[in-house]
Amino acid sequence: MKSLQANDFELFGLPQQFALDRGQLDDTWKALQREAHPDRFAAEGAAAQRVAMQWSVRINEAYQRLKDPLKRAAYLCELRGVPVQAESNTAMPPAFLMQQMQWRETLEDTDEVGALEDLADEVAGERKRVQQSLGQLLDGAEDAHAAVGQVRALMFIDRFAAEVDAKLDRKQ
Repeated sequence: MKSLQANDFELFGLPQQFALDRGQLDDTWKALQREAHPDRFAAEGAAAQRVAMQWSVRINEAYQRLKDPLKRAAYLCELRGVPVQAESNTAMPPAFLMQQMQWRETLEDTDEVGALEDLADEVAGERKRVQQSLGQLLDGAEDAHAAVGQVRALMFIDRFAAEVDAKLDRKQ
């Protein structure tokens, strides 16, 4: 086992980048969980089982962070010395803010399922575009400073997408 202090990428034996192979991540997670399962340490006593439990929790936390594009991007920015600071840094480009206002207005004014589905598709397209931008900024340009703005944009898009989905669920 690696050190509990290893970063998530090191723990999973993955390159420290935004793009990752989800199948490889899932397979490694399962292998690490088998290796660290507390039942495997039953014969070694309570202390060994506690350490195994710590490993299991650490592996799960890393997996949750790495499998989610938003969490993974924010984590990469942090590892590169540029924390997102979403609570204190909310500045966004005017064009992005205008788009968000238009989306919000559409969501509030629309009760028709078809129009809500169109909005959900538009938001999903923007999410994909922002994720591609994050890949270029973090893996290609290695520009964590620029990536932070895209992480904040993705945070908003994910929250808004959940609101659209919730309204769609109520209408169907």
